[in-house]
Formats: sequence, structure tokens, C-alpha cells
Amino acid sequence: MALEAPAKVNLGLRIVGRRADGYHLLESLFAPVDLADAIALRIESAGAAAEVSLAIAGDAAGAPPGDDNLAVRGARAFLARAGITARVHIGLTKRTPVAAGLGGGSSDAAAVLRGLAQAFPAAVPAEALEEIALALGADVPFFLDPRPAWVTGVGERRAPVAGLPSLALVLANPGVALATAEVFRAFDAIGAPSAPRAGAPTSLAFELAEDGALAARLHNDLEAPAVRLCPPIARLRAQLHGAGARAVGMSGSGATVYGVFGDRPAAERAAAAIAVAGRGWTRVAATRESR
Repeated sequence: MALEAPAKVNLGLRIVGRRADGYHLLESLFAPVDLADAIALRIESAGAAAEVSLAIAGDAAGAPPGDDNLAVRGARAFLARAGITARVHIGLTKRTPVAAGLGGGSSDAAAVLRGLAQAFPAAVPAEALEEIALALGADVPFFLDPRPAWVTGVGERRAPVAGLPSLALVLANPGVALATAEVFRAFDAIGAPSAPRAGAPTSLAFELAEDGALAARLHNDLEAPAVRLCPPIARLRAQLHGAGARAVGMSGSGATVYGVFGDRPAAERAAAAIAVAGRGWTRVAATRESR
């Protein structure tokens, strides 16, 4: 079974509270992009116990092996919940960089859950599949149905968003892996941001057409703490602006920043002009349209 695991960008992210258990509450417009991992899922009969194996190819730098990989953990959780003793092999071709704020690992896990749910219909109810996804990570539920969505709570609540076109993007990363937990700790140390909340998109056509409104929509409360931990983020942001981006945002907890450009040729020219050092990288991508 061939599966696609798309990356995402956060078109803005606001922290709006914190639960008693320490988890932060957010508001964010999640948009899948055309950068995606590929998964080949092979399912066979097994003996007395379920078995899950993983082979990683492609841009695998930093991808966790074995039971540390979210895709493996997702498969094990599904089989345990369903009471199925199958042998599952996951062939993962990585294209989305790891620990970049693009949700690559979360998307891999969700793709495996989707594949197993297709292979074993009704073995795990939809509500239970959502529970498994959320237990794996806050971004995983979104990728069970990856389309533009307004995401709230800790990431488990989502509502599809209509009217998002394909936006030409340049993704840029300084080559530094930022741990989400560290960024949130830095956020807590800085204190609540002063920028006004944009709220759920009610006039998306205007926000996408007017550069100032687009910039306001892309504000990410985690960017300031991420820059404290990784100052090169600010330099990449400046380069994207200098290359002609209409607006610049940071995805998730970083360290990937992205610029929105008028069309793909403009994005490709900008990507060629941006200087990255060491393990830094750029990618040209596009958001997927609402469906």
C-alpha cells in the first residue's frame, strides 16, 4: 500500500492559554504543502504477536529508528487497540526534514494510521483513531485528514477552512534542529506576547490579497523564543524579505521560516538567491488548496 505523508506550514500560530497539565493551547491555520514523505506499507499475517518493522531511505538525517519513530509507535498502538497480530513493515522515504516545524514525523504516523484503518475497516472506531493520534503528538490528528484547517485546543480540534488557494512558498532552515519543548520553555520565560490575536479566518480572500493583512495572519507567538534559541532564524527571515517575499512566517516551533511569493517562478528565483550555511537548506513548495 502506497501512502503520502505531506508536510505542513502554520499560517500563523497564537498561544492562547495553558492547561493545568502544562500543555499549551493554540490557535493556528494549518496548511498542508506539496513536500511529502512516501510510505510503503506491507501487511502480512503473523503468529502469536504483532510485529512492526521500519526501513528508512531518502533524506533520513535525524529520523528516529525503530521504536523511537512515531510511525512505528502509531502502528503498534493501532494493532494493540484492534487486537490484531499482523506483521507490518513500513518503508519510509523521507523528503521532509526532521525537527523543522513542518510536522514530518507526525504526518508519517498519521499516514500509517490511515493505511491500517483502510486495511482493517472498523477494527478501530474513528473516535479511537483520534485518541491514538493525539496520544502520539499534538500535530498527528491534523494529518489524519490533511487539508487546510483552523486548529485549536492542543491540536486536537480542527475545522476545515475554505478558500485557501495554492500559495508559492520558499522554505528556509538554518540547519539547526529546535526541540519543541525547549521553544515552549523559552516562550514561558518571555511571557505572554503583546501582538493582537488574528482569530479564525473569516475574510481569507482579503488577508491573502493584502500584504499587511497577510503579515498579520502569519504572526507566530513562538518565533521570538525560537530566535532567542537560534538567532540565524532572524537572518533567514531578513533574506526572505530581501528576496521579495510578500510576507514571512515561521512554521510551528521552528526553525523553518517561509516566505510567501507571487508565483512559483518568483519563489524559485528567491530560493536561488538565499544564502544558507552548513546544514542549512531551502525548498520551494506550495500550499495545497482547500477541498
